[in-house]
Amino acid sequence: MVYIQVFLAFFYPGILGYGGGPSSIPLIEHEVVDNYGWMTTSEFSEVLALGNALPGPIATKMAGFIGYEVAGIPGALMALLATVGPSLILMLILLNILYRYRNSPRVKRLSSFVLPAIAILLADMTFDFFNTSYDAIGLVVTVLLMAAAYLALERMKIHPAFVIMAGLIVGGFFL
Repeated sequence: MVYIQVFLAFFYPGILGYGGGPSSIPLIEHEVVDNYGWMTTSEFSEVLALGNALPGPIATKMAGFIGYEVAGIPGALMALLATVGPSLILMLILLNILYRYRNSPRVKRLSSFVLPAIAILLADMTFDFFNTSYDAIGLVVTVLLMAAAYLALERMKIHPAFVIMAGLIVGGFFL
């Protein structure tokens, strides 16, 4: 019974929380604190602070932690499934529709509008990362890191995780 409760406590915010983690936090709090009483408001705020301190989506981190606290590893898995399940199902349905009509002129036109927007957003993010790195460690080290990352990723085919880890270590020495 507790697994069903854990699933429902995170499934409802997953369905109703439009916009991802930040919009679903009050819904998760209502379920966890008010509806099921698994935590106090103070405990929930501590979990929220911990979730904000760690990288990645906040709703999944909170779901894993709270699910584990309530029902162990199966509870954590159930909470994670309930959190990502609605988005996953909708994505699969939408991708199936797009795949079915991939030869349609409307879908091709949609793709021709979306791809440049994604490129611009990625370029903006890259520029922000460059500025942050430039401000923190200077131009020379930033350019050397970029060149080394390019060579490692494109020429030597090193896995991105190792390149990121090396960049973090090198950047840490210069902070």
